[in-house]
Amino acid sequence: MTDLDANPVEQPSIPELVNRLTTQTSRLIRDELQLAQKEFQLAAKKTAVGGGLFSTAGLLAGLGLLAVVTAAIAGLALVLPVWAAAAVVAVALFAAAGIAAVVGKQQVQRAPDAAHEVLTSVTQDVQAVQEARHGRA
Repeated sequence: MTDLDANPVEQPSIPELVNRLTTQTSRLIRDELQLAQKEFQLAAKKTAVGGGLFSTAGLLAGLGLLAVVTAAIAGLALVLPVWAAAAVVAVALFAAAGIAAVVGKQQVQRAPDAAHEVLTSVTQDVQAVQEARHGRA
């Protein structure tokens, strides 16, 4: 006789294995849903930041338009340096609006990627569970 025969390792019963499978599957699904929720919250936060930057871009563009109007008025009124200074300010505001718009666009474009990754992951998990279930039957 060998040591293996003297102390046989207890194998879990089929009901116990099914119970473990059910428990682990439930935990996996809960964990996946919590992860999906966190990723969607992060995506929403990035989208909000991007939207805020777009709003900033609109505000700066409006201020730029006001500066252009001021430059035109000053140019017509004095015909010299006052309008040139106003034009420089307008160009600077438009440049800032452009930068904010580009950064905002990047933030908004990143958000759908995270949501797509979550959806793909959850779909793969569901398919794996279905395949395992049909494999047993």
